[in-house]
Amino acid sequence: MHIVVLDGQVLNPGDNPWTPLEACGSLTVYERTPPEQVVERAAHARIVVTNKTRLTGEILDALPELRCICVVATGYDVVDIAAAGRRGIPVCNVVAYGVDAVAQHVMALLLELCRRTSLHDASVRAGEWSRAVDWCFWKTPQRELTGLTMGIMGFGHIGRRVGELAHAFGMSVLAHSRSAGTPPDYAPFRFADQKTLFAEADVLTLHCPLTDSTRGLINRERLAAMKPGALLINTARGPLLDESAVAEALHSGRLGGFGADVLSTEPPAPDNPLLGTPNTLITPHISWATVKARRNITRLTAENIRAWQEGRPRNVVNREYLPD
Repeated sequence: MHIVVLDGQVLNPGDNPWTPLEACGSLTVYERTPPEQVVERAAHARIVVTNKTRLTGEILDALPELRCICVVATGYDVVDIAAAGRRGIPVCNVVAYGVDAVAQHVMALLLELCRRTSLHDASVRAGEWSRAVDWCFWKTPQRELTGLTMGIMGFGHIGRRVGELAHAFGMSVLAHSRSAGTPPDYAPFRFADQKTLFAEADVLTLHCPLTDSTRGLINRERLAAMKPGALLINTARGPLLDESAVAEALHSGRLGGFGADVLSTEPPAPDNPLLGTPNTLITPHISWATVKARRNITRLTAENIRAWQEGRPRNVVNREYLPD
């Protein structure tokens, strides 16, 4: 059984062996695949593995031997899942592979916004401390998390872990979720509607999926409803934000700081409005990328492949489109 990985470079730049997938069949791995070469490279594959390489309906129709698609991510918008379903092709994703990795990245962005450790390290190395008159100095206001309110938009695996970490730092936690579920066992915690979440959060972190209803969720109206000087963190999906509105709020000081690991277009255009905003930290979509998390993805993808081979496909995101 032939398996083709279309874009394996980011998942495995050399520290994440393909051994689990090799155990599932004959494996061919491409570092990257441009759109015009997808059909050629996947022509004889029964299983195609993709991260960000798009599989449109037109491409799927040109791959008659394809029987299963594995997305090595939680988001699966790179695949036309309805077209795959019409062909009887299950699309399987991976979930909960990097809960701790992403949650810790949220806190890393937040702590850096509050303390600016990198800025102060650079100033010391530039000789500012050696030249200082006093025994210490700070270039930005130093802010504690204790006593602040963390607002969490989306309370799934990652949102819940962020809540636990925020609680450990002495923060109160508010959460909004489409399905609230069981509340955590720490306090203070409460579920809140969106209006309350935006109004009361000192820090708002986004952990909801990108859907038609959440696209542009953070817009001028909602930014105006937030506390003056509040901090915003986005490690979920870039299009959850109206980036121009967020840039305006940062320039005006309405928003006190912004930390992001995702943008609306990746890599971003040089004129993305967030690239020139004050009190902003942007990392290149790395919150998921610890070695442990990437190895989890490879292992879970192999488990998805084996489950399909055994006739019990799991993590299927297009069941509603598959024939009975």
